[in-house]
Amino acid sequence: MTASQNTVLAGGVQLVDTPGRPAQPDRPRRFEDDARNDAYWARIVACVDSAPPLDAEQRAVIRTAFSTVTTNAREAAA
Repeated sequence: MTASQNTVLAGGVQLVDTPGRPAQPDRPRRFEDDARNDAYWARIVACVDSAPPLDAEQRAVIRTAFSTVTTNAREAAA
């Protein structure tokens, strides 16, 4: 897969060559209080936004790790 390809993965997540992430309307509730829950997710978003983008090698390592996990799960299920 090249960086300029668009690929749809399981769960409808789309990887594109520009930074960003899909909206998360179904985030789990961490706290019963709405204000506290919103503040929690705001901190998470701020942490993610402040992180540098992954380079191609880092993305390849992550894809390989998840591919291995999926392959092992399929073999165990068979």
